[in-house]
Amino acid sequence: MAQMEKTQQQTDKKDEGPQKKRKEKTVAEKRPRGLQVPDVSDPKFLSEVQKMGAITPFSLASQFNLRLSVAKDLLEDLERRRLIRLVGGNARIRIYQPAAA
Repeated sequence: MAQMEKTQQQTDKKDEGPQKKRKEKTVAEKRPRGLQVPDVSDPKFLSEVQKMGAITPFSLASQFNLRLSVAKDLLEDLERRRLIRLVGGNARIRIYQPAAA
């Protein structure tokens, strides 16, 4: 009889454990990333890019709240306009720096 009570108590504790943990977790606030590319001819945007020492897709995406794919496309566009230049990287990541004025 005592063994059955112990078994029942252990199963009750197991059932309570995950429920308490779920209540303790805080929900992280999700921020939607922008799909809109900032205007490349905007002087404010260009001045921010010129201030950056090394420009990577991640740094651009985090600073302007963009998706990585959008940031990569934006960097390629800026390179075509010769506002930035490629200085290094490999197939996975590209590193740019502002072009000399």
